[in-house]
Amino acid sequence: MNSKPILTLEAAKRIAAAADAEALRNAWKVVIAVVDDGGHLLYLQRSHDTQFGSVEMAISKAHAATAFQRPTKMSEDAVMSGRLIHLALPGVIPAEGGVPLLLNGMIVGGLGISGVRAGQDGQIAAAGAAALAQA
Repeated sequence: MNSKPILTLEAAKRIAAAADAEALRNAWKVVIAVVDDGGHLLYLQRSHDTQFGSVEMAISKAHAATAFQRPTKMSEDAVMSGRLIHLALPGVIPAEGGVPLLLNGMIVGGLGISGVRAGQDGQIAAAGAAALAQA
C-alpha cells in the first residue's frame, strides 16, 4: 500500500524558519505563508512592520504554486514574454515568490513569500523550500 506524504505543521515551521533566516540575512521584511496540498493555510508569519497587503499576496502565491504545480515565476515569465492568457486563469499570480513543496517527488503544499521585490521573494522562497528537501 502506497501512502502519500503529508506536510506537517512541524515541517511548515522549519520551512518558514529557513525562509525567515534568508529574509533576516538581507534585512527584508516579508510575509511567509505555507499551505497544504489543498491550498489551505497551514502556517503564516508576518514581520511586525511588513505591509499588511502582503499577507493575502503570500497566501495567494503559495496557493497558486500548489494549484498549478509550478513556481509562480513561470506565470510571471509567461506574462512578461507576452502570454497574457495567464492573466485570465483563475488563481494565477504572475509574480515570483510562490513555490510548490515536494516530498518524495509529490506536491505536499506550497510556500509563498511577499513583501519585497519579486526576485527577492523568490530567493527567500527557494531557501524555505530547500529546508524541506534537507529534512
